Amino acid sequence: MTAKAEVLATGPFATVQDLGRPGLAAAGVGRSGAADRGSLRLANRLVGNPETHAALEVTLGGLRLRVSEAATVAVTGAEVAVRAGRRAAAPNGPIALRAGDELVLGTATRGLRCYVAIRGGFDVRPVLGARATDTMGGLGPPALTPGMTLPVGDVVAGYPVVDLAPRPRLAGEPVLRITPGPRLGWFTTAALSTLVTARYTVTADLDRVGVRLDGPALTRARTGELPPEAAVPGALQVPPSGVPILFLADHPVTGGYPVPAVVDETDLDLAAQLRPGQRVRFSLR
Repeated sequence: MTAKAEVLATGPFATVQDLGRPGLAAAGVGRSGAADRGSLRLANRLVGNPETHAALEVTLGGLRLRVSEAATVAVTGAEVAVRAGRRAAAPNGPIALRAGDELVLGTATRGLRCYVAIRGGFDVRPVLGARATDTMGGLGPPALTPGMTLPVGDVVAGYPVVDLAPRPRLAGEPVLRITPGPRLGWFTTAALSTLVTARYTVTADLDRVGVRLDGPALTRARTGELPPEAAVPGALQVPPSGVPILFLADHPVTGGYPVPAVVDETDLDLAAQLRPGQRVRFSLR
């Protein structure tokens, strides 16, 4: 019998994610995949999976999952209370579940996105070589809903070798490193200084596509708009308001607003954990 995991509750929003579909932008397909790729990779390693296996990305916690067979799972990412069956469990380490047990995530107290890996991976049907849900492109499995059943695979990399992977707490006011972008010349010389000295606030207008910020506007040095050009994760695209929008995993493959700076890929995992109302700063490499 194929092992399965039944979704009992999803929290505000939950999807299946892996490392995405790189290399298809020329065909109009974004990379997508986990917004916090480091947390997905860690969750897979903790249960003895290849890092490329599909896991669950859960926004703000609230997930309830019941397994049909004994399983090993791990929870990483945002800080959240975890219960396995009737007992408390620790995130960032392997968790044993018996057949019929429920895995329950509380509400995240710090950070935005949790990742749940299961030994063998969630074996949903791949689309264009990946099991990632692309919310903008409409590719991959649908967002999770109560009553959905997810098959569990049997391809593993080895046995879990650690009981706990200590991780530093997520910063209350993270600093994201940036590199000057391809259209910095469209802005005044003061714009870059504004970007790296100001504090921006994360608005409630955020999802897997990007994060709309609130704060000082970046002043333009020229008028007009660009024809569509390639966009990348971490791009700080500036609409007519002058306040940047930070692109995340499901960003469009092209954009028409100028990009004065790009967040380094090594800091995109931090960007993926930003919550509404949180402050964020930028610094030059």
